[in-house]
Amino acid sequence: MGLVAVIGAGVMGETLLSGLLRAGRAPGDLVVAERRPDRAAELRAKYGVEVIGNVEAVEKADTVVLVVKPQDMGAVVDEIAGSVKPGALVVSLAAGITTEFLEQRLPAGTPVVRVMPNTPALVDQGMAAISAGAHCDDEHLAHAESLLSAVGKVVQVAEKHQDAVTAISGSGPAYIFYVTEAMIEAGVFLGLPRTTATELVVQTLYGAATMLRETGDHPSVLRENVTSPGGTTVAALRTLDDHKVRAAFISALEAARDRSHELASGQ
Repeated sequence: MGLVAVIGAGVMGETLLSGLLRAGRAPGDLVVAERRPDRAAELRAKYGVEVIGNVEAVEKADTVVLVVKPQDMGAVVDEIAGSVKPGALVVSLAAGITTEFLEQRLPAGTPVVRVMPNTPALVDQGMAAISAGAHCDDEHLAHAESLLSAVGKVVQVAEKHQDAVTAISGSGPAYIFYVTEAMIEAGVFLGLPRTTATELVVQTLYGAATMLRETGDHPSVLRENVTSPGGTTVAALRTLDDHKVRAAFISALEAARDRSHELASGQ
C-alpha cells in the first residue's frame, strides 16, 4: 500500500522501522515523523530514511502508523486529521486507544486498525494482536499484519478482546522477567554465584519456551514429564500451589485487563 509513515520514533517506533527494513522494505518506501532535530539526524544516518514533521509525513503516506503514547494520541490525531489522504490506512499501536476514538477524529470512512504489540519485537520475536475498525476490509487487515510480521507473530482478534490481549501478551514479558528475577534470587539464596544463577535460569527459560513452540505439546504434558513421583519438582510445585501462585496469576491478569479497560474508558 505505497508509502508508510511511522509517527513516533521512540523505542517501538524505531523497532518497527528497523524490522521493516530488515524484512526488505526500501528506505524510500518509509518516512518517519520526529520533532527533535538530534533524533531526526540520528535516524537519517542510521537507516537512510526521510525524517520530517507529522503533518508532512501524513500528507505523503498511504499507511500511517501511530506509535505515540496513549496520553498524546488525541493531540497528534487532531494535528494530522486534516492531512490524511483519502483511503489511507491508519494503524495505531497505542495501548487502550480504541478504533472508535480514532474514527471520530479522522476523516469519515478512514480505515483504522488497532494493534497491541509487545517488547520482544525488539528482537523480532514480538506478539501482536490486531483488530479491525468499522471501515476496515480484509485487505487492510492483511496489510497491517504484513507490517507487524516484520517483528514477530500476528493474530487477529475482535476488538472486545484487546483488554485481555493487553493483560496477557502486552504486559506478559514483565511477568516473565518477574519470575526470572525471582528464580535468580532463589539461586543466590541457595548459594550459587549470581552470574551462574542467571545463566542457568535464562537458558532454562529459553529452552522451555523453545520446547513449547517446537513440540506443540500442552504445557501440562511437558510439566508432567519433569515431575517424577516423590521427586524434587513435585515438592517445589506443591509449595507453589500452597501459596496459590496459579490463582495469583489469574488475579494479576484480571487486574491488568481491568486497568486496560479503565484506560480506554478514560479517553
